[in-house]
Amino acid sequence: MELKFGYRDNFLCEIRPTGILCNERMTVEGGRAVIDARDLKHKEVNDLCRAAALNGVTDIMINNVFGQRYIGTRLYMPGADKKVDITVNRFPGNDLGAFLDGHRIVVNGNAQDGVGNTMNYGEIVVHGRAGDVVAMAMRGGKIFIRDNVGYRAAIHMKEYKQKVPVLVIGGTSQDFMGEYMAGGVVLLLGLGLKNNEPHRANHMGTGMHGGVIYMRGTVEPHQLGKEVGVRELDDHDRQVVEKYVKEYCRHFDKDPAEILNSGFIKLLPVSRRPYGNIYAY
Repeated sequence: MELKFGYRDNFLCEIRPTGILCNERMTVEGGRAVIDARDLKHKEVNDLCRAAALNGVTDIMINNVFGQRYIGTRLYMPGADKKVDITVNRFPGNDLGAFLDGHRIVVNGNAQDGVGNTMNYGEIVVHGRAGDVVAMAMRGGKIFIRDNVGYRAAIHMKEYKQKVPVLVIGGTSQDFMGEYMAGGVVLLLGLGLKNNEPHRANHMGTGMHGGVIYMRGTVEPHQLGKEVGVRELDDHDRQVVEKYVKEYCRHFDKDPAEILNSGFIKLLPVSRRPYGNIYAY
């Protein structure tokens, strides 16, 4: 049973049988909630976000975030059509936007591991870098990372019916990007790399059996998993790249022409059953 809430002096208050309990770490005014997350546990932060959303708030700003996890993960509300915009100031912890279902999260700072874990729909924009396993098992929505990401980005990314997830990385990645990737679109823009400097990751696309990785810049053959091949872009590919590069540039105030004038390649799986020989049936 959901808790009941009301307002007193612009503070969101929980209405209990024994009285009214106001939490002075969140104020609500004009449809916007502002949360001071300093020294709050991750559950306390997420309780406040959920309470605000259940009471019709569609714009949440969370200040003084220092590693609190799971922000945005408990905002799924069956039957509710309203989507919430969340601004996170400072540094969210692991699993930001895990299971996200239609909401939008903007991070003014770096993010840790697991951004968009098993994300279903919505958008995450990180004005900084992100850690490991970004977009793990993501099946819908879009993630834009301004700078670099860590290891195993897009691992197990997949598609579901009409949902095609998109991950755009402004910089480069560490090893095993696209590991076991089964669907979706990844753009690796290589901003910050020197001329002719290859991307950093090894074992790209290991076990990949679906989806596509578009890469601006160069990569050496030994950096690729044996399950992927390198191809030139066709007209459809160029349209996809142009669309998401322009979106990336709108988020981070960059010039799309400078990015699109460089050469792109694409990585595709050469087999849809990369491990077929290990099964017996």
